[in-house]
Amino acid sequence: MNKPIKHGSWGTTVDHRDLLKKIAEIGPILEANAAADEESGELTQATFEALKPLRMSHIFAAESLGGAQLPPTQGLELIEAITWHSGSAGWVSMVHCCIGAMSAAFLPDSAVARLFAPGTDNRFSGQGAPLGMLKKVDGGYRLNGKWSYGSGFSHATYSHSAAFVDDGTGKPAKDESGNVIVMCAHAPISEHKQLGNWDVLGLGGTGSIDYAAEDVFIADDLVFPILTAPPLRQKEFFSLGVVGLAAIGHTGWALGAGRRMLDEIAKFARSKSGRAGLIGESEKFWHDYGRAEARYRAARAFVFETWRDVEATVEAGNRMSTRQISLVHLAKSEIHEVGVDICNFAYRAGGGASLRAGVIQRTFREMMVAANHFTIAPSIVTSAGRDIGGMWSDRVWQFYDLIEKK
Repeated sequence: MNKPIKHGSWGTTVDHRDLLKKIAEIGPILEANAAADEESGELTQATFEALKPLRMSHIFAAESLGGAQLPPTQGLELIEAITWHSGSAGWVSMVHCCIGAMSAAFLPDSAVARLFAPGTDNRFSGQGAPLGMLKKVDGGYRLNGKWSYGSGFSHATYSHSAAFVDDGTGKPAKDESGNVIVMCAHAPISEHKQLGNWDVLGLGGTGSIDYAAEDVFIADDLVFPILTAPPLRQKEFFSLGVVGLAAIGHTGWALGAGRRMLDEIAKFARSKSGRAGLIGESEKFWHDYGRAEARYRAARAFVFETWRDVEATVEAGNRMSTRQISLVHLAKSEIHEVGVDICNFAYRAGGGASLRAGVIQRTFREMMVAANHFTIAPSIVTSAGRDIGGMWSDRVWQFYDLIEKK
């Protein structure tokens, strides 16, 4: 098999086609355990063990750190492929992938030397909303707080938790510009309390539990400023920032879920029995299916056009522009919106069969949950629209806000 052409910005030791082949091999395991994952509220051991050899936490990390250093389009394809087989497995994989990339990008050299040391296989999970407080002590901080939506937390080895810095009076410290300081803290999962509270409509197998820290020590080099962190390695690619890296994961997940629903409702219509026999002969069904297929393919093409442009920027030795981040947000939103429409179409077309346990019902529920994630908020699309429309062309992205340049 011919090896793909590699650019110096990307790794040479891992061929993502080999990983796609491995995903195809473990796909039946992921599918067979999808219902059990939901029942248990987290990935079953069989699902987790099948995924582990992929080392999704390391796919974007530098080869010098033991990572694959893949370009983002290849990461999208991997997440898409896992999600096609199991939404929960895809969600946990994309969380570990994106947070692993953030840790590899923004933590100091001394920290990554430990977390990505030869022989280690750390996985990262947590929450980027500042729901805790860091109090400075000798050698680091003491972390206290409670966070929700720690997807894949029980399958991770290190947490990633945003927190304010205590100014000494119990209030959030501010920088010299008057902005609050928000740090992202890392600690072993075992040092946190896992609080559960994951009884949800969909993505039940992701184990996106509440968790807490009670006076957990965080070394000085295990934090980075989540709003403003400069990339410390792979600087062009990681200039995407925390938000841009997270977008890869959410976008890849929606690609896989939308594709699976289209494939599933088409298979149902071909089965020629009962309700399926009726829609299989329906002009209206196949017209609507054709439109859904076209919309999905258009949204997917937009996704890959956007991310290929990102890759070209990295390969030219440049960092991301505000416009590119705006397009990343728009592509991420569009693939979710198309996915919601596909799932509504398939659910209604399937009639009573959609109500029963199975891929159509589960994918419908998962897409409704994914589309409610705060990274898909209408305000983000509104800001991106203003930038692309020329209204806010003098602004820059900071986390999920498009702010005036300082």
